[in-house]
Amino acid sequence: MAIKTEMLRCFVTVARNGNLADAAHNLGRTPSAVSMMLKQLEDHLGAPLFESERKSKLTALGLFTLDEAARELDHFGRAVTAMENYAKGRSGVVRIAVVPSVAETILPGIVREFLRDHPNVHIDIQDMDSAAVLRELERERVDIGIATGPGQNSEIESEELFSDAFGIVCRADHPLAKSTGPLAWNDLAAWPFIANGLCAQISDDTIQRIIRNSTLMVRNTTSLMAMVRADVGITVLPRLVVDNAAGDIKFLPVARPLARRRIDILRRTRTRLSPVTNNFQSIVRSLAARTADET
Repeated sequence: MAIKTEMLRCFVTVARNGNLADAAHNLGRTPSAVSMMLKQLEDHLGAPLFESERKSKLTALGLFTLDEAARELDHFGRAVTAMENYAKGRSGVVRIAVVPSVAETILPGIVREFLRDHPNVHIDIQDMDSAAVLRELERERVDIGIATGPGQNSEIESEELFSDAFGIVCRADHPLAKSTGPLAWNDLAAWPFIANGLCAQISDDTIQRIIRNSTLMVRNTTSLMAMVRADVGITVLPRLVVDNAAGDIKFLPVARPLARRRIDILRRTRTRLSPVTNNFQSIVRSLAARTADET
């Protein structure tokens, strides 16, 4: 007969109590059932674990078995707890790839709220542009992404979280910043323009012509802002990208035609997320809904 975990638990309880009656009470079993289980363990080992029937003193084998059994029961208990915590979404790892504008503005609040109820979860965050987020998902290096959706991609499924408006971004002392009336995309034509990767999401013919005529492309947002501050030119960005910029940078809404950037939560198609990742995803949806109301 193989040694079972319940045999070890029975033996450890008897050894620590020093008698069958108290051990049986603590185990919720009858003394005869406990005695039978001890005998099965001794029969398997081929030697007695106690010096006498009173179970008050351990043999050398009993002392050794007590140490080993207690260690095994402790490990078993921790393993069961870990499995239960994982199943209930209280432990595990969440791997996220997210575009920088969301990482800087919305994500801190999401992480703060999530960790309040999941303090033992490890979160791995990478910020990158939307194309890189999709690549990380396809390579299964992250569990979920927060970025602009992939369009027609059978490997990735997307769900819209919110959208924010594109606008003109310039220095606070730029002549456009002093405009009193509504702006349009053709207002960009008179000024040096800095193209960036997000511009491709604007379908308006005027802005696309301005992008094609631009001699400067800057893909990194930090570098792009530095160029604007240095008066190299002006650019266009979604509002959320500029929300945390210093007061020397202005975001100017464009009234016609309105263009918006869509932000999605992304995951691999036909992949079951862990419970803890599902919990994180729920908080993302909740806080993103608030962002949608504000933008």
